[in-house]
Amino acid sequence: MASNIGMMDGAYFVGRNEILTWINNCLQLNLSRIEEAASGAVQCQMMDLTHPGVVPMHKVNFDAKSEYDYIQNYKVLQDVFNKLKIEKHIEVNKLVKARPLDNLEFLQWLKRYCDSVNGGIMNENYNPIERRCKGGKERVRGSIKASKSLQSNNSHHHSATVDSEYYFIAGPKPGRVSTGSIGGHNSSVDIQALSNEITDLKLSVDLLEKERDFYFAKLRDIEILCQIQELEELPVTVSIKKILYAADAKESALEEAQEYLAEAMNAGEEEGEEA
Repeated sequence: MASNIGMMDGAYFVGRNEILTWINNCLQLNLSRIEEAASGAVQCQMMDLTHPGVVPMHKVNFDAKSEYDYIQNYKVLQDVFNKLKIEKHIEVNKLVKARPLDNLEFLQWLKRYCDSVNGGIMNENYNPIERRCKGGKERVRGSIKASKSLQSNNSHHHSATVDSEYYFIAGPKPGRVSTGSIGGHNSSVDIQALSNEITDLKLSVDLLEKERDFYFAKLRDIEILCQIQELEELPVTVSIKKILYAADAKESALEEAQEYLAEAMNAGEEEGEEA
């Protein structure tokens, strides 16, 4: 089950954009940043979609404004996990800080879990907007935008009114842009695009560093094992150390290690025959 997937599982290499698309499509939202899901409300509703009737949506606060409110949502989520016997520790203290990487990792796990339950197939009978009304005040910016577009295409509906009245509190409230300052609006769009790109690059670097540390720890464990006195003179151990301590990074030490091991094995067979 996905509740016990390891950190190097493919689930943790799903990108930010794919996670956001998954959330927006399933819940009819318009989130643009991972940290907008830091309040825990999105996670609760994803579990409501995956396990209908299990999540007490009336306890989920979609208008959460503080870490205290976020924590209450995560308590609801933890209760759901306990009820479903999902062995997944929720690092609430990290998630409520709205750091992109921490929230991305949890959402990556959540996607893997939900896909393992429903095979990645959305429940067509699920109405996410209606279900959010079962919870606290519905002030999710993305849900309002999505619901308006689904119900009508009234051109007189001013987007600035939506942004000023409804917003997802996990992220900052969008600023107003004057209709007469088109150049300023374009600059804001460019800045936002660059900001998103920088965030993506930071996430990529963090994931690469995590992968590097993972494999370095593996190599260190192998090195410690090879240093055990009873094992360090065995031919296979010497061969492994030849690979570990190879100085030339451009050439593989595997061939040299294989030759040494083959010679040692042949020598051992000859000694056995003479005996």
